[in-house]
Amino acid sequence: METSQKLKILVVGSGGREHALIQKCHQSPLVGAIIAAPGNGGIAAEASCHPIEVDDLAGLVALAQTEAVDLVIVGPEVPLSLGLVDALKAVGILAYGPGKDGAELEASKVFCKDFFARHKIPTAEYASFTEVPPALAYLQEHPPPIVIKASGLAAGKGVIMAETQAQAEDAVRDMLEGGAFGSSGAEIVIEEMLFGEEASIHAIVSDEDFVCLPPSQDHKRAGEGDTGLNTGGMGAYAPTGKIDAELQARIEANIIRPTLAGLKADGIDFRGTLYAGLMLTENGPKVLEYNVRFGDPETQVLLPMLADDLVPLLIASAKGEPLPKKVRFHDGAAIVVVLAAKGYPGDYPKGDHIDFPKSIPDGTAIVHAGTACDQKGQITTNGGRVLGISAQASSLQNAAQKAYELCDQIIFNGKYLRRDIGHRELNR
Repeated sequence: METSQKLKILVVGSGGREHALIQKCHQSPLVGAIIAAPGNGGIAAEASCHPIEVDDLAGLVALAQTEAVDLVIVGPEVPLSLGLVDALKAVGILAYGPGKDGAELEASKVFCKDFFARHKIPTAEYASFTEVPPALAYLQEHPPPIVIKASGLAAGKGVIMAETQAQAEDAVRDMLEGGAFGSSGAEIVIEEMLFGEEASIHAIVSDEDFVCLPPSQDHKRAGEGDTGLNTGGMGAYAPTGKIDAELQARIEANIIRPTLAGLKADGIDFRGTLYAGLMLTENGPKVLEYNVRFGDPETQVLLPMLADDLVPLLIASAKGEPLPKKVRFHDGAAIVVVLAAKGYPGDYPKGDHIDFPKSIPDGTAIVHAGTACDQKGQITTNGGRVLGISAQASSLQNAAQKAYELCDQIIFNGKYLRRDIGHRELNR
């Protein structure tokens, strides 16, 4: 992209994904200034933060206009599902991410599963329900283990893996009658439980054109050995050796390309990130779900692996222009370890002071996820997932060693982390 003037970018969001995006955009020679809304304690050191929440579409559009930004990068799913990209486009502001129609792939699991069925995308067998009696009748015919999902957005928490009939029936009643996930659970999906190893494919998409980032693997469970409650993600690594070049080609041919063709056939001009959560089953890869934005914490390992400038890719996607045929990635591997507050994903304290090392090694980064800046200018905890410690090296083993050494130099009250991120890959 040729431009004589440096770009001004607005990044919408307040988590680790947004901080990682800001760190990557700062590396681009095209970028002059970056602002964020609302940002967090760590982002504030690298971008001017504006206290506008991600669901305040009018406020975000007004900010983009007032600040005369050249590109808006929308981090989280909520503003995408509300139509922020459409609202920005309506006033002539370029934005990276799908419109409201494309965001339905993530905002409604029923929409997504029906899309899979219509376009023959490999996925788990399913049925959707809005009332308890037919859902319970379905459970009688499809005994556990089974998965019950709230159809709407539930911040990664609206999924129950039921091992017994009682758990399954309780989950159905809790969602449809008990309001366990509010309006997000007013409609539910019941689907077969798939078995295998999970992996994620992130693609930057421009209509039917796409560029895949390295395959990654997230660690959802709070405890080591993949035990405990599901979280937003306790760490991730890339690439995963479970997806070799041949399997990658199959995933692109059988999942990504048919999805983009299906979106076009349905009249949806999809631009932005398509993030496929996959289960690598004995019968081949199947899609667990689609997200329509960069994953968190996967972004913290995918962007360090990208050797090319990210910004031209995002601009081409936002404009619906062709993407490069080849994108360069670094050799080796990247890892991110989440430092969480004690009690997460349940109740956890906030406001604890964080001590950081005076310097950090090359090839590592400290990404702020749930932090704030107090009146003394000190960084404090302000979320369940507080920090992401990422490292990139010649091998996953070396990256893990660098990341964990840095983790141990960061101190805050009740710091909790998993010490087995990447364990499957390291044990292969």
